[in-house]
Amino acid sequence: MAATPRSEAAEAIPRRLFAYNGGFLAPRLRRILALAGHELRLGLPGKADAVAVWGHSPTAWRGERVAAHRGVPVVRIEDAFLRSIRPGRSGDPPMGLLIDPLGVHFDSSVPSRIEALLARAPLDDSDLLRRSREGIARLKASDLSKYNNHDPAAPVPDPGYVLVVDQTAGDASIGHGGAKATTFREMLAVAQIENPGARIVVKTHPETAMGLRAGHYGTDTASGRVTVLATPVSPWRLLDGAIAVYTVSSQLGYEAILAGHKPRVFGQPFYAGWGLTSDENPVARRNRTLTRAQIFAVTHILAPLWYDPCRDRLCRFEEALDTLEAEVRAFREDRRGYVAVGMRLWKRRALQQVFGRERRLTFENNPARAIAKAGASDRGLLVWAAKETPDLRASGLALARIEDGFLRSRGLGADLVPPLSLVRDAQGIYYDPTRASDLETLIATPAPLGARRTEALIETLRAARLSKYNLAGGPLPDLPVGHRILVPGQVEDDASILAGAPFECTNLSLLARVRHENPNAIVIFKPHPDVEAGLRPGAVNDAEALRHADVIARRVDPVALIDACDEVWTMTSLLGFEALLRGKPVTCLGIPFYAGWGLTRDFAPTPARRSARPDLLQLAHAALVAYPRYFDPVSRRPCPPEVVIARLAEGIPPGRGAINRALAKLQGLFASTPFWR
Repeated sequence: MAATPRSEAAEAIPRRLFAYNGGFLAPRLRRILALAGHELRLGLPGKADAVAVWGHSPTAWRGERVAAHRGVPVVRIEDAFLRSIRPGRSGDPPMGLLIDPLGVHFDSSVPSRIEALLARAPLDDSDLLRRSREGIARLKASDLSKYNNHDPAAPVPDPGYVLVVDQTAGDASIGHGGAKATTFREMLAVAQIENPGARIVVKTHPETAMGLRAGHYGTDTASGRVTVLATPVSPWRLLDGAIAVYTVSSQLGYEAILAGHKPRVFGQPFYAGWGLTSDENPVARRNRTLTRAQIFAVTHILAPLWYDPCRDRLCRFEEALDTLEAEVRAFREDRRGYVAVGMRLWKRRALQQVFGRERRLTFENNPARAIAKAGASDRGLLVWAAKETPDLRASGLALARIEDGFLRSRGLGADLVPPLSLVRDAQGIYYDPTRASDLETLIATPAPLGARRTEALIETLRAARLSKYNLAGGPLPDLPVGHRILVPGQVEDDASILAGAPFECTNLSLLARVRHENPNAIVIFKPHPDVEAGLRPGAVNDAEALRHADVIARRVDPVALIDACDEVWTMTSLLGFEALLRGKPVTCLGIPFYAGWGLTRDFAPTPARRSARPDLLQLAHAALVAYPRYFDPVSRRPCPPEVVIARLAEGIPPGRGAINRALAKLQGLFASTPFWR
């Protein structure tokens, strides 16, 4: 999706903004404003300038006084409704901003820009409403909220409760939303009166639970049928179990609307008055009736400025959501930390960058010591999939296996080029068909929200001619005319061969089978690049290979070969998956992750559990979007696949130091020895 230079429905705001609050020194805030064409300044504004203040913060009066004295407008800035992993007081920068020359969205005394859009903007565009509906569904599917440091697995009360939402004491949205501290006591009393006999769950604010700010309901509130919930639970799961929702002005009240509730509202938040709430204190001027999709279109698509921290640019809502999904997934999976076992020295820096952002990895070579350290420190175990041992599996500790992803790098892993994508699997690993894996689960699970995105990903991959390693290849040789079958060679001790090639398990036997089954075809054999480089076993003597193949295509572009051939026959090569993405028929003699789903012709028996029949987009979404974790080598942060695809297309490789280069040369010398392997 193309980036938008400003928010999608922006009013004219002066270029130069004068600020008198130290918070405007924050790098992310200044960068978003600069990308939007604004220049933050100190001093006194001129007639063509404006003063920027942070909402109705305690220091906003400084800017308001200067603006009044100089006769210039005030522009109020606030966080967007998808902010970050942790609250801002924890130091996390925002994903987006609301820049408002009219007011501020939580102040009901004057119309804000969001209110003006809700009241007057044409909100019937079919594409806009589709984006809204998909956005709401993605937030729920990814369990995303304004703050995202909750634990999706944390238990919520049994369904059937009335949810009463607390807020932090002194929050500006309370007083400026027509409420006060006593309103919270009134709201709790009304909730009990209107729901006789029902359980009441009071949800504390995340900042209160973290000890950053006080709330209105203490533990003394709990009595009889009233309980106070301070656990960082999923807002969406909490809303799913509620039979009624009571709020003053919390964003959780807005999310209740998105979840299908009609909350009882005691303040005057931006989402009240549009026919989606039951209002105790209505705002008379709000008289338009809106749908959930229409109000979401304003709050998340039209009004905010969204920022892409990887590509350092303004972006559309969907791109910001892609990025936040990647960051939150990394946080949730890694928050406990790991003891990593079976990791080679050269891989450790890359693994630390990807999996050690929340809690630094501890590396251990001995599985028994790794189990002891993980158990003593409440960490999980992280193991390179091929190094998993029965003891690790039987430890009873959380165990995740990792491997390279399917869009890996610009260069070989065997050449010690660090990966841009890694997969993390709690069940098994994608190349081992003898047991279930997270990838199998994802492939079998429909992903209706991913089809449009995956289609665009595939189109980009094809246009950029990207594959797993993206090595520079020479031009294709002159290929004979006829029905061409591409046969990709593999590393013969590769784990996918050992686990998933029950019959043909060498390159020579693969070639022999292909020729036997296709006596009149043009067979083109492409040796694996690791084997060509002398780094891994699997070489086939030319004379032996040419007994079965018509052409040996060495060091050529694999994508060009796929395009030039009519079909692909493989044991378990990823080139078969890449051929599927490019519309080529694929025959599997082994059992790769993409076999057994009805998309390939399979000679080997595939697991009975692969009974689902996904289409190609569902398979690709699982393999390229949902399963891998991506790391951006430029911004050095978790990122969505679109960023890595852009980096690979631009030719930006991950960094490789002198030690890695020296080790790569040693690997070539010791590739076939047990010492190295």
